Amino acid sequence: MLRIRVDEKRRIEMTVNGRRSSGFAEARTLLSDFLRHELGRYGVHVGCEHGVCGACTVIVGGRAVRSCTQRAVEAEGEEVLTVEGLAKDGRLSDLQEAFRRHHALQCGFCTAGVLMSSTNYLESTPTPNEEQVREMLSGHICRCTGYVGMVEAILEVAQARRREAKAREG
Repeated sequence: MLRIRVDEKRRIEMTVNGRRSSGFAEARTLLSDFLRHELGRYGVHVGCEHGVCGACTVIVGGRAVRSCTQRAVEAEGEEVLTVEGLAKDGRLSDLQEAFRRHHALQCGFCTAGVLMSSTNYLESTPTPNEEQVREMLSGHICRCTGYVGMVEAILEVAQARRREAKAREG
């Protein structure tokens, strides 16, 4: 039987924001700590460290996860998307732009996690209504009460994406 000491570091590999990345982590190292301290992805914010506030949300294998409750070893070999990966070729994503337009940023601490949850949510729910968006956002704590702008931005992006899809079809 193979035994690994809890404090023994081992190499962890994953694809982060489209690039193969690796670093060393103990078995108990949280994904949030690995991303921030080992891979330099400082857009991953850590708030409550209990999976309640949502600030640490990233997308792992196509699912939004709280990186403060998942160990780095659990993401080995996975595709991981952090807020730094949303912009392409130096241009903000449509969702990031909408957050800017609707002043949904406030202090910015929760923004990265909200953007990641919203990105994942819009992929699975392309036509949400206001109530559904508010329900999704209920998993995030924004101390600046920036929810109105967030809801407006998310609904705007969903509507714009629907229009674009319709235009491509017809």
